[in-house]
Order: sequence, then C-alpha cells, then structure tokens
Amino acid sequence: MVGFKATEMPPTATVKFLGAGTAACIADLITFPLDTAKVRLQIQGESQGPVRTAASAQYRGVLGTILTMVRTEGPRSLYNGLVAGLQRQMSFASVRIGLYDSVKQFYTKGSEHASVGSRLLAGSTTGALAVAVAQPTDVVKVRFQAQARAGGGRRYQSTVDAYKTIAREEGLRGLWKGTSPNIVRNAIVNCAELVTYDLIKDALLKANLMTDDLPCHFTSAFGAGFCTTIIASPVDVVKTRYMNSALGQYSSAGHCALTMLRKEGPRAFYKGFMPSFLRLGSWNVVMFVTYEQLKRALMAACTTREAPF
Repeated sequence: MVGFKATEMPPTATVKFLGAGTAACIADLITFPLDTAKVRLQIQGESQGPVRTAASAQYRGVLGTILTMVRTEGPRSLYNGLVAGLQRQMSFASVRIGLYDSVKQFYTKGSEHASVGSRLLAGSTTGALAVAVAQPTDVVKVRFQAQARAGGGRRYQSTVDAYKTIAREEGLRGLWKGTSPNIVRNAIVNCAELVTYDLIKDALLKANLMTDDLPCHFTSAFGAGFCTTIIASPVDVVKTRYMNSALGQYSSAGHCALTMLRKEGPRAFYKGFMPSFLRLGSWNVVMFVTYEQLKRALMAACTTREAPF
C-alpha cells in the first residue's frame, strides 16, 4: 500500500467537503500558471474595444505564452487572480467534488452499485450547484488572468477592488456574468471529470490491475483530465470570452459563440487546448491524489482521537 492506508470507516460528508476544497486549493497553487496561459490563449484574437487585455501580444503555445508573460509583465503575472482562484476552489470544489458521493447515493437510494446515469446526474447536480455558489469568484479570477500588467491601464488593482468595481459598474448581475455557460460547462466538466475518474478507478480495481492506492489514483485522474479537456474545451473557451467581455460586447453566451464561429472559425473553440490539457491533467492528478490521501488522513486522525487507547 502506497500512502495512507484506508480506514475501516468510510469518510464522512464533512471530511469529503473539507478535503475536496483543500485538495483543490493545493492543485490550483501548483497549476495556476497553466490556467493563466490557457485564459490568455483563449481570449487571443478577440476585439475588446476600450477594455485592456493582453490579447494583442500574439502568444504562441503554452511555453511561449508563459515566457512572453514573464518577459513583458514579470513572473507574478502568472499568478494573476490567484486569491480569487483559491476563494473559488474552497467554495466551488467543496460542493462539486465533496458532495458528489452523497448526491450519488441520494439518486441511487443508498445502493452500492451506481449506474452511469446516476453518476452523470450526480455530477451535473453538484456542478450546477457549485456554480450558483462560486460564480463571482470565477468572474474575478478570469478578469485578473486576462488583464496585462505591462504598460499601465490595469483593469483592477486588487481582488476586493475587482468585486467592488464589477458590482458598481455592472451591478450584481455582473458578478454572476456567464452563469448560464458556466453551469453548462461545469455540469459537463463535473460529469466528465468525476464520472470518468469513478469509472476508471472501478474498472482498475475490479480487474485487479491495481489496488486502491496512489498509482491507481494517479492513473484514474490522468485519464479523467484527458477526457474532460476534449469534451469541455469549446464551452470553456466561450465561458472565458463571455466572462472577460466588456459590458454590452455580447448580448449572451450564444451570441459570443456565434461571433467566435463567424470571425475565427471552428478552431477558435479549441484555443488553448494544450494548456487546458496540461492544466486539467496535472490539476486532476494533484487534486484527486491529494483528496484521496486527505480523506484517509482525516479519518485516521478522527479515529485516533475517538479511541486514544
């Protein structure tokens, strides 16, 4: 057995909730530069009018984008929006990942054998619920990642300033901008991510190819990241463009998608695919491996505290 051993008692809903948020924050800290590079590539080629972005920098590839940002804006630019990103993960991942098993059990009425349909329904439910809770943090994170530091004219000066400015200039609706495409995106992502992880892990265990430890968690998470990137990239690009858009630039997420298709062609929906895969693949590996270990560590700590002798 590699890592913490599984405890006899299954992890509680509270342990899963706290473990998921903490694991997601750790994953974000490690992979955030890739997420920022993805956002910059996704908005490249978009006309923003008076709104300042770094789209004019003409980024090329993941490494090229990161190097260009470091050269023109400094290394700290790779972590633009990190505070909002961590706020997002603590509220977002805790719900969509931490509550997944509980919602799945609700739909299967406690049965140990969950169908693919029940897993998909649980993933869609927690994904949509998480967006309703954490949407403002996602909007601020995307806006920060999209803005350039070089040359002045920064859109927001701090995370708190971003929340206040958006609420003042665009109203409370501005903080929930892009909720519809984000619900669609996260329902898709959650299903692809959690259900794929669930299915791969179950298949590996049932076939006795691996035991329930780190190598199994790593393999399942990597596969989940690859599948999720392929399925969710088009919706993710539209979400990023729409969230970052100036007031009135697009009338809806659908209008944003049609504008992209007309002006940039179908390939625009897969802009930033490589950083998306690198980010989602590495994020999934770090998050799921950490999450599995945190659940076991927390349950072991609870067991030890309840039975000291």
